[in-house]
Amino acid sequence: MKRRSLLPPAVLLLAAALPFAARAETHTLTMEGMKILPATVTVKRGDRIVWNNKDVVPHTATAQGVFDSGAIAPGKSWSHAAPKPGTYDYVCTFHPGMKATLVVQ
Repeated sequence: MKRRSLLPPAVLLLAAALPFAARAETHTLTMEGMKILPATVTVKRGDRIVWNNKDVVPHTATAQGVFDSGAIAPGKSWSHAAPKPGTYDYVCTFHPGMKATLVVQ
């Protein structure tokens, strides 16, 4: 005889998602001196990445077709949840020499 759960499916789904949400971390990157630091960061899927612009000009964090911050004004920040696993090279579209890599495990 198959055992049935007394909990509604939505509750079971939420309970399954809680351990993942509890493990998510926040990683902070800095845009300063026309660089993105650190230039390479490794995170887990679902972690939050925050880009802080400490320069005097706007910047972007743009990985073509994956994420795009739009203009991050001086003194402001933008955050994004890590996409599916992979290696994502990204740039500031205003300053293409500002390059970095996001590695999602």
